[in-house]
Amino acid sequence: MINVQNLSKVFNKDGAEVRVLNDISVIIEEGEFVSIMAPSGMGKSTFLNILGCLDKPSDGIYMLDDVPVQGMDDDELSQIRNRKIGYVFQSFHLLPRMTAWENVILPLIYSDDDSDMKEKAIKALESVGLGDRINHLPRELSGGQQQRVAIARALINNPRIIFADEPTGNLDSNSSAEVMNIFRNLHAQGRTLVVVTHDPDVGALADRIIEMKDGHISSDRPTNIGPKESVQ
Repeated sequence: MINVQNLSKVFNKDGAEVRVLNDISVIIEEGEFVSIMAPSGMGKSTFLNILGCLDKPSDGIYMLDDVPVQGMDDDELSQIRNRKIGYVFQSFHLLPRMTAWENVILPLIYSDDDSDMKEKAIKALESVGLGDRINHLPRELSGGQQQRVAIARALINNPRIIFADEPTGNLDSNSSAEVMNIFRNLHAQGRTLVVVTHDPDVGALADRIIEMKDGHISSDRPTNIGPKESVQ
């Protein structure tokens, strides 16, 4: 599903080059659940943004589902995101004046889907346990509920891969457990998941942990938690 070879990312800051990622090579197979872990400032979110086609590498090769994406323009990257990728952010990024179902349908507006968008949104919200909150505004929802709306939005186009950037970073322990339970169930259904986190308890739920330090991969190991299964 993901094949990265010798990938680097350099930013220009005040006329000086800042190398955030340096010569990263990694393969993630379809159906894997992978955690990317590192302290703040070590490049993990930049790496995830490139994997999620939100940013471009400065150098190297990135193959997503056997398609080379490193040289694509913004429109081409947008099409890849819309067809294959669901993205979940730490800060939810819900539009405050839209209801839960209206937030969930937003990716459909940019797709060729001509089905009943509200019906699809309701089904997505039901899948994350929010069938009774479809008409609520974000301010009427708890943090955990808002993140579940964001997950439903990520699922609305039935993507093959879900990228999540610190999805439990703004949540209490109970809400974090609910969100990670949803991710584990999505994994059990066969989806590929890549989650950036600094929380070792979250990282341990994955099949595999990739640790980063100073823009490099410092370790890549299985968690040995056994075969994937639905969490009840």
